[in-house]
Amino acid sequence: MKIAVEGCMHGDLDNVYRTLQQLEKSENTKIDLLLCCGDFQAVRNEHDLKSLNVPLKYRSMNSFWKYYSGAEVAPYPTIFIGGNHEASNYLWELYYGGWAAPNIYFLGAAGVVRFGNVRIGGLSGIYKSFDYKLGHFERPPYDHNTIKSVYHVREYDVRKLMQVKEPIDVFLSHDWPVRITDYGDWRELVRRKHYFKQEIEEKRLGSKPAAELLEKLKPHYWFSAHLHCKFAALVQHGEGGPLTKFLALDKCIPGRDFLQIVEIESDAGPYEIQYDEEWLAITRKFNPIFPLTYKGADFRGINLEMEDCLEWVRSKLQERGCKPFEFVRTAPCYDPSRSNFDGAFAVNPRNPQTESFLRLLELPYLLDRNPEAKDLSPYPSPSIQRGTAYDSEDIPIDDVADDDDDDEELPKVDNVETETSNL
Repeated sequence: MKIAVEGCMHGDLDNVYRTLQQLEKSENTKIDLLLCCGDFQAVRNEHDLKSLNVPLKYRSMNSFWKYYSGAEVAPYPTIFIGGNHEASNYLWELYYGGWAAPNIYFLGAAGVVRFGNVRIGGLSGIYKSFDYKLGHFERPPYDHNTIKSVYHVREYDVRKLMQVKEPIDVFLSHDWPVRITDYGDWRELVRRKHYFKQEIEEKRLGSKPAAELLEKLKPHYWFSAHLHCKFAALVQHGEGGPLTKFLALDKCIPGRDFLQIVEIESDAGPYEIQYDEEWLAITRKFNPIFPLTYKGADFRGINLEMEDCLEWVRSKLQERGCKPFEFVRTAPCYDPSRSNFDGAFAVNPRNPQTESFLRLLELPYLLDRNPEAKDLSPYPSPSIQRGTAYDSEDIPIDDVADDDDDDEELPKVDNVETETSNL
C-alpha cells in the first residue's frame, strides 16, 4: 500500500491532489491513501471563516468548499486530523470523527480507524499546559479566547488513546512529541530554524501528551506538521524493542517538503476506511465522563476492563458492517458568484453522521449541551495573557509569505525509508 503523507494543508486541496496526480504519472505508480497532519481548514462557507483562528488577511476560502459541495471529488481517500488553524465549528460537529466531505475523513479530536488492514490513529490540536486538564467547554460562536482554546489538546482525549492495546501502524499528530529532536539531527534543524534552539535545549519543543502516546503506542510510523519544516527521527523503544519512524513535514507551498510517500506492507486491495472495533469500545466506555464544562473529566469511576464492551461492539458491527455512516451536508456551500453571503446558519447543528454513530453505540448526543453560565469559561478577564511570550500557535500562518518559489515547482518527494535510515 502506498500512502502519501502531507504536512499542513492550509485548505489547498487542489494543489496537493494535483501534485499527487502528477507524481503518479511521472513515477508510473498508484497512491492508495492521503494522510494530512493538520491545519486542514475544512471551510465550507464564509461563516466558517469566523471560527478559523488566523489573522484577517489570511482568511480565505481556499478550495475545500469545492469538495464539500460536490463540485470536485477527492481523487484519493483522505484522512486528516485537526491542527491550530481549523474551521473549529465544523470539526466540533464531527468530534467523534466522520466524513467532512465525500472521500475526506476527519479522525475526530482523537481516533483510530482501519484502512484495509492498516491501523491509523491520530490526535487533533496542539498542546497547551494551561488548557490540558479542562473539559471541552467551548461552543460556537467563539470569542477571542475560545477560538484558540477549542483546538487545545485535552487530557480526556489523550486518556482514551492511552487505552489502545492493539498495534498501531501509523499515528498522526499536529505538533511534535516533545524531545523527538533528541532522536534526529537537531543541530541541522536549529541551523534552519534558529528560534527553536532554546526550546530544544530546555526540552520544551513539542507536546508532552504526544510523547506519552509515542512511548505507549509505539507505532511503526508517526507523522507530524505544525513547525513548517521537514525533520526525521528514529525512536528505539528500549533495547531490542520496536522502532518508530518519525517524520515531520512542511506546509503546502511549492518547493517545500510538504509531501512524502510511504510504502507499507498490507493485504491486497481494494481498501476502504472502516471503524475500528477497539476504538469504538473505548469511546463507549469513556462517553459517560465526557467533560463538557471547563471542569476536567473524573477518571476515577471508569472501569477499564474492555472485553465485554469489545464483544458488544463486535456484535453491533457484525449486524451493521464497519463502514462509516454516509456524508451529509449541514451548512450551505460557498458560492463564489455571491460575495459576503450572510445567510442564516444554525449555531451548533447536529450532524446526522454523529447522531447515527452515537445511536450505533447507544450513547446520548451531548455536543450541543450548553455549559452552565458560571462554567462557560475558565478565563475570568479578557485582559489576562495566557501562555509564554513565544507562542507556537502563530508559527504556521506568520511565515506563509516567506517563500517566492515558482508556482509550478513540485515538492521533493522521497521514500520515508530513505529519510530515516540515514540517521
